[in-house]
Amino acid sequence: MDDRYFYQPALGHGLPHDPFNAIVGPRPIGWISSRGVDGGLNLAPYSFFNAFNYTPPLIGFSSQGRKDTLRNIEQTGEFVWNLATRPLAEAMNASCAPAPPEVDEFVLAGLTPTPSTIVKVPRVAESPVAFECRCSQIIRLNNAAGEPTDGWLIMGEVVGVHIAQTLLRDGVYDTAGSQTILRGGGPADYFEIKRDSLFRMRRPDYPKTDQ
Repeated sequence: MDDRYFYQPALGHGLPHDPFNAIVGPRPIGWISSRGVDGGLNLAPYSFFNAFNYTPPLIGFSSQGRKDTLRNIEQTGEFVWNLATRPLAEAMNASCAPAPPEVDEFVLAGLTPTPSTIVKVPRVAESPVAFECRCSQIIRLNNAAGEPTDGWLIMGEVVGVHIAQTLLRDGVYDTAGSQTILRGGGPADYFEIKRDSLFRMRRPDYPKTDQ
């Protein structure tokens, strides 16, 4: 007999915590800074985040509901992704508090906004990596029946990249040394990328046959 647990999400998972996020994970964190047309700053982490294209480089994150970040990007067309690392974990967590729009999460989390080079949205000075982005698409997500959900996918083209020199080893970005943190599936679970978890595999060549 099949010993696997099965459920239909539309009918509920029947478990103490929804396993969906835990299965699709650990997930990189979209730590997004944005600015409203009134000049107010916002900083918030999104765990539905990833990279989607090489040329041009495109990243995207999903907002569950129309939050301040989404509204700011709709208004200005710009945002910055900031790398969340282990030393910044507490500050990142503080920035996800459900604060009202007038609250500056940079101040709330004790972080320093520093000017970007191309976009008008500041980046987190303490973060070792940042992507300056211009919004390319905002898509309201639909379910399989074509009905709109309360999820919004925000896509952005990376137009500027900031990398701490300490993370460039012989010109190669040192992922293992970045102390990047990732969102787990439990109510409070995170993971840190560490060097002892690194392994390498080269992409195989497809065997050629003589014609």
